[in-house]
Amino acid sequence: MTLPPTDEGSVDSGLDELTRLIGYEFTDRGLLRRALAHRSWCAESADAENNERLEFLGDAVLGWAIADIVYRRYDEVPEGQLTDLRKSVVNAVALADVAVEIDLGRYILLGKGEAAANGADKPSILSDAFEAVLGAVYLDGGAEAAYQMVSRLIGPRMPQDLTSLSQFDRKTQLQELVARLGQGAPVYQVSSTGPDHAKSFVALALIDGEVRGEGQGRSKKAAEQQAAAHACDALLEE
Repeated sequence: MTLPPTDEGSVDSGLDELTRLIGYEFTDRGLLRRALAHRSWCAESADAENNERLEFLGDAVLGWAIADIVYRRYDEVPEGQLTDLRKSVVNAVALADVAVEIDLGRYILLGKGEAAANGADKPSILSDAFEAVLGAVYLDGGAEAAYQMVSRLIGPRMPQDLTSLSQFDRKTQLQELVARLGQGAPVYQVSSTGPDHAKSFVALALIDGEVRGEGQGRSKKAAEQQAAAHACDALLEE
């Protein structure tokens, strides 16, 4: 049964299913309801508190949990690659994918305008709500409960070996994001300066002919990756 996203009572009736999907039963369900309250809904509801403080907390908890997981799981991976691994799952695109898997958008409380604009499908709203729910789990059940949620929902998405790391590159994430938004495939324009032994590359990421990200690097690949990352950030901010 699909729950009306702007109806708090209907959301309450479906929280049993949501707690099953996230794998945690709340002692204080008010925390979970607050984690689902987008600011657009709160603007239309008297004395309602939005989920942004819980999102802030959940973001910090997520960063800690993922750092711990990658450190323990990849004991021979250098710091640079550990950082890349963490960034690959602690970003709005990846978190929105996890939110879709647990059907989180179905439960998010949205204002009428945001609901009409299909806000429950927007990666930024989905990822923020996921972090808010994680923050609520942390407050309700402590660090171990939050860690277990991250391990259960995000751990399986991480590669088993280094040969799988390419699936997390930012160009792939940008391609998946624009496809979800119904926009054209990214196109990269790359230029270089300097002598052959010390070239510097600049890449522009264009989507539907518009520059959405710019990157620099000592290689074409590095510049394109940075441009894709900036383009992802720009699209998600919108």
